[in-house]
Amino acid sequence: MVGGAVYALFWRDAEIRRRLAWLVLAGWLVQAVSGAAFGAISFYYYASFPDIHGIAVVALIVKVICAALGFILAVWLLIARLSESTRRYCWFSLSGLGVLALCSAAVLRWFS
Repeated sequence: MVGGAVYALFWRDAEIRRRLAWLVLAGWLVQAVSGAAFGAISFYYYASFPDIHGIAVVALIVKVICAALGFILAVWLLIARLSESTRRYCWFSLSGLGVLALCSAAVLRWFS
């Protein structure tokens, strides 16, 4: 997600950036589905969600919010007619959300 968004910041071809938007959208979708599947599998096999506390819960919430906002922004890039400056801001925001989600995942992994 981060690589595609950062790459789109420096690429000028609209068709390439549209393909990158699809790729980033798929990345956010896979992240959300895999996280939900992990929770569902844990609940199915152990009758409880993974045991996390404190900072790990905050990291999980941040990660979920990043995934939701990243998905929304990627869809917006694909369906809306945006000015070039707005598109650039969206790509910059997607890059930041991707970095924040990766950092939250590392914190979640460390503290869980």
